[in-house]
Amino acid sequence: MSMRSPYPDVEIPDVSLTEFLFADGFGDRADAPALLDGGSGTSISYAELAGMIEKIAAGLAERGIGTGDVVALFGPNSPQWAALFHGILRANAIVTSANSMYTGGELAHQLEDSGAKMVITVSPFLDRALDGAKQAGIDAAQVLTIDATDGHESLADLLATSAQPPALTTTSTDTAVLPYSSGTTGLAKGVILTHRNLVANLLQIEVMGDVNSQTKIMAFLPFFHIYGMTVMMNQGLHARATVVTMAKFDLAEFLRITVQYQVDRLYIAPPVAVALAKHPSIDDVDLSCVKTIFSGAAPLDGELGRAVAKRLDCTVLQGYGMTELSPVSHCMPDDRGDLDLNSSGFALPNIECKLVDPESGQEVPVGERGELWVKGPNVMVGYLNNSDATDATKDADGYLHTGDIAVVDDEGVYSIVDRVKELIKYKGYQVPPAELEALLLTHDEIADAAVIGVKDADGEEIPKAYVVRQAAGADLTEDDVMTFVAEKVAPHKKVRVVEFIDQIPKSAAGKILRKDLRARETA
Repeated sequence: MSMRSPYPDVEIPDVSLTEFLFADGFGDRADAPALLDGGSGTSISYAELAGMIEKIAAGLAERGIGTGDVVALFGPNSPQWAALFHGILRANAIVTSANSMYTGGELAHQLEDSGAKMVITVSPFLDRALDGAKQAGIDAAQVLTIDATDGHESLADLLATSAQPPALTTTSTDTAVLPYSSGTTGLAKGVILTHRNLVANLLQIEVMGDVNSQTKIMAFLPFFHIYGMTVMMNQGLHARATVVTMAKFDLAEFLRITVQYQVDRLYIAPPVAVALAKHPSIDDVDLSCVKTIFSGAAPLDGELGRAVAKRLDCTVLQGYGMTELSPVSHCMPDDRGDLDLNSSGFALPNIECKLVDPESGQEVPVGERGELWVKGPNVMVGYLNNSDATDATKDADGYLHTGDIAVVDDEGVYSIVDRVKELIKYKGYQVPPAELEALLLTHDEIADAAVIGVKDADGEEIPKAYVVRQAAGADLTEDDVMTFVAEKVAPHKKVRVVEFIDQIPKSAAGKILRKDLRARETA
């Protein structure tokens, strides 16, 4: 039996994200900081942001970017990243947000698959951006930078236009963003999220938390990831709050910024919770400004969460989601700090869930384990140019099969207890085993390989490779394998443990039997 959220449905207007966030003006928040760079202290007010968005849209239109065109954003968090994101949407175009840690080759895959016509980056990333653009067939002239860079147009050039922006013709059903996700398995795929998907999720989230115009949100988790994009950047703008950005996480800088700007709401992933619970430098600063910490991107251990809450004397909450859900489907509301921190809270408004036995396909009753299926207005349209993957993930009734095993209690509180899917979550980042396996097989001395997630000494999931040498007695070492992979992938995808074995266990159809490999870990 399907279960609806215990919260009443919210009405979702038939508008674009641009209209939803900016059409009604800003009232007494016009001159208030919308986005503040925690490193430099510079800020952009709501009125200034609106003006920048219009200029960026006009400048992009002058350079041939229009309805349905895809522009890639490849850079760290900054107020300018947010302005460009919304400027691209205002130009009736589509954003594909690229992982800041991508190599040129990884970026090229996303650029080519998404059909991107332009890349906007920062000067420290320019070499990788140009490499990726070249491989994807994008002219170097279409690679712009946020900061001033010799030989390339920059954000300043877009803002210098005297042209008017194009008419806003985007509708709620048009594609807004193409973030890339591995879904339940396989290589990274473009997730088609419409303006309606993003608007819906903002309204669903709004019911669950007390985020308002006086809130200061810390945004060090990347905007290129849907968690940062929706929950930090766009939720903050929707509430007319102040979003304080960090280009990358550094504990000392994080603490300084939190105290200096009296940030009261932190969005984190579990590795940061470890620092907040255990690092001695936490005792040297006054974090009494922090009222709420919300953890996402990977499961938070309840005991760890309680340790953070006690040390900082604040409320710690957890939620669940995935890129394909825009991203939030479940969370603990601000007023339910009493919930078990090992849980993910309630389904958001407008959401309907099923728990289904992955073997039999039958729904399971309350209290029993089953794969979580989610239906709602925040569910993606599908995967770009990949109908097979879409059909395997989203059924004819509109339910997204998450690949995660959950239980639900009589109150409607969900807990994620296991994973069906192959995807590895390293510090909240997706690591698709199939991508690493394909890379390993390009090594001349590797005959076969399989990758699974295992727990390290701190309980963090890390990628482990099982490798079959090409020749018995070959001198290929564990370090050789790890170095080979590290040179070709973003840091979060590195293989961190290697074990040599004689044969990779496979089914009669040739599919890797990961459950057999996982069994080796517990034997």
